[in-house]
Amino acid sequence: MRKIRMGMVGGGSGAFIGAIHRMAAALDGQIELVCGAFSSSAERSRESGRGLYLPESRCYASYREMFEREAQLPEGERMDFVAIVTPNHLHLPVASMALENGFHVLSDKPATRSLAEALELQDCVARSGCLYGLTHTYTGYPMVKEARARVAAGELGAIRKVVVEYSQGWLADAAAENSKQAAWRLDPEQAGISCCMGDIGVHAANLAEYVCGEIREICADLRAAVPGRRLDDDGTVLLKFDSGARGLLSASQVCTGEENGLRLRVYGEKAGLDWSQMEPNTLWLRSLNQPAQQLRAGVGNLAPETLANLRTPAGHPEGYLEAFANIYRNFAGQIRARITAEPAPEIACDVPGIREAVRGMAFIEGTVSASLSDKKWHPLAAPEPDPHIGRPE
Repeated sequence: MRKIRMGMVGGGSGAFIGAIHRMAAALDGQIELVCGAFSSSAERSRESGRGLYLPESRCYASYREMFEREAQLPEGERMDFVAIVTPNHLHLPVASMALENGFHVLSDKPATRSLAEALELQDCVARSGCLYGLTHTYTGYPMVKEARARVAAGELGAIRKVVVEYSQGWLADAAAENSKQAAWRLDPEQAGISCCMGDIGVHAANLAEYVCGEIREICADLRAAVPGRRLDDDGTVLLKFDSGARGLLSASQVCTGEENGLRLRVYGEKAGLDWSQMEPNTLWLRSLNQPAQQLRAGVGNLAPETLANLRTPAGHPEGYLEAFANIYRNFAGQIRARITAEPAPEIACDVPGIREAVRGMAFIEGTVSASLSDKKWHPLAAPEPDPHIGRPE
């Protein structure tokens, strides 16, 4: 028994998401950060590593140096996996080099800058035999898992309507483009062909698919609401699910005053469900002829997978960090199963992987293409990988 050893690429001083990843990884005490290449600047990378109390020898000038030198270390010292928290254009080169050197990968989303790159990554994962995970964080919330379990159990009956919305306001002002976080997201060279759909719309689509099944067709309308932007900051997508359900996805980063308004509503022939990221411990169940029921994390008869992703008794709020940590803990369970040559526990398998990575990029490119077309409906075509690629054995 030992901690799972993590390296990190990106996420240096001043990078919001890197600190979130590190806190989430550390929450359950199963993972330790042992090395990193935290910036494209060698000096800033080393400074960031020293600020995290890493030994000088494990603070690398570049991710290439990190993978080459870590691979030369004894098995009992080298990192087990790398967390990738860079802008999108670096996801593929970092992940592919890590996999080629035998390291498992847990990457921020979207997995790559384009669908072609995602398919290239899929091939690289298959060749390596390594594990691959994607931090679609919102699937880590316990009450999202409860919603998924109730839909799967048929409690809502046949699903008729899915409404998922993700509203932010941080890009409503053109001056926001001067921030580090906004600059790369609005740059096609770094972000790819979409800002809003690539950044938050893909989260909404993944959440809808996680709970309700796969999206098969889309009709999209994207735009840059703030004049002069090269990428979208607002969009609406009509959805057709493989179950026959219809849906609506709204994603916007120019909803003035909104914080992080991710909300999922699912309506079946018998009942409906309503979950909001701003109130994550609550799931509303609304039936045809009964009063609405408020389901609370840790209270009553909840699904085993819900309970397995809770840490505290009822009434003790668990939020974004804990949901993020569930992804990390479950991925660490996959790695530990590889180390011990034992089957991975069921909870460890609940991590988005290369399949979700490819589907996410297909959604992003599909919405951009559909928005430019006069045709109404477009198939959301994502090649199906071998289900065992990048997954626990």
